[in-house]
Amino acid sequence: MALVDSGRAIGAVTRLLQDHLIRRGFDVSIGKPEDAAGNNANAKLNLFLYETGFDPHLRNHALHSGQPAPLWLVLKYLLTAFDRVEDSDSAEAHELLGRGLAALHELNFLALDAAVAPAVAQALENNPEPLKLTFDDSGVELLSKIMQGTDERYRLSVAFEMRPVMIVPGTDPASSLLVGVNYETTPNTIIGGEGVQVDVQPTLGPSLDRVEPEAFEAGDSFTLFGEDLNGGDLEAVLDGVVLTVTGRRPDRMQVTAEGSPAVTPVADGTVISAGEHPLIVRRRLSPTRTRSSNLVAARLLPTLAGAAMAGGDLTLSGNLLGTDADDVIVALLRNGVAVRQFDAVLASGAPAAPPWQQTLTVPGVAAAVGAGVYRVVLRVNGQQARSSPEVTVP
Repeated sequence: MALVDSGRAIGAVTRLLQDHLIRRGFDVSIGKPEDAAGNNANAKLNLFLYETGFDPHLRNHALHSGQPAPLWLVLKYLLTAFDRVEDSDSAEAHELLGRGLAALHELNFLALDAAVAPAVAQALENNPEPLKLTFDDSGVELLSKIMQGTDERYRLSVAFEMRPVMIVPGTDPASSLLVGVNYETTPNTIIGGEGVQVDVQPTLGPSLDRVEPEAFEAGDSFTLFGEDLNGGDLEAVLDGVVLTVTGRRPDRMQVTAEGSPAVTPVADGTVISAGEHPLIVRRRLSPTRTRSSNLVAARLLPTLAGAAMAGGDLTLSGNLLGTDADDVIVALLRNGVAVRQFDAVLASGAPAAPPWQQTLTVPGVAAAVGAGVYRVVLRVNGQQARSSPEVTVP
């Protein structure tokens, strides 16, 4: 579902807690403890969200490089038990509170299973980490602050918190054209280097220092720099795919981002997707043993060849445009400003239906943006295509 659904995450977490407790045989109400006391005459547990805060460990953590960070919240709750006469300080209420604590402790991580309400699942399914339940100290000082007032009375309760809860603000997408690419030419041309270096760690065997350029499309040539790279039995491997080596010297190796002979081509879309992948050089010691270099990061880019409207949908063509399992984002820019971003796309290809990753359909584009001429920006697994063709929306 769309990330905008995460705006309902606070209420969804509360309903998820209530749902899990109800499944374990509890009657559960939501609200201030004093209000819950008069809801009904049943023994019950009450959930009260008394405080929200921002997770300090994730405050500036973005989902994708170059994108604004979402809000990462910590939700703090009170669990209060009531017996059948709405008393929270009786032995029966204390027994019920203990059973409720045992149920929460058993949960620990809250899962989104098939029994969860669809609205709750939609609000929380994009949360990149599972929701973790942690108990807090709930001394007299905390409870007295929460339950102060002439109509309030002190009620024994236990505090706990849920984290991390992600909310993605509904702001304009932060998309832009790449630096160092001339978009006025057809096809677009590269006019500058990337300039971002990769930290590497040395290990036994061949040693890699860097790859230039760090970002390349399927079929492009690139150079690996390092030491002991001139052996005739060395292979360049991109995330398990053996590439074609075209030249070797002690301090560098020329490689083509394409499968070696008798290996499925990278551009075929069946062996790898666009994204940031580990790249190594390895020496084959035997048919079953290899000695590998350290890893360097290489960014395999999607190739966006064209864009056209088909009815009200936008159709993209090229290579490595993404599968249903990939994180694909399509943004439309007008006069250099991002107008709309789409993350619900239809990828081409299936295990028995090639071609793979060569077309991409974004449904409902015409209804989502006004008529005009737009630049199309494509990101697949965080990697932006060099080309950003124009498309006319009628």
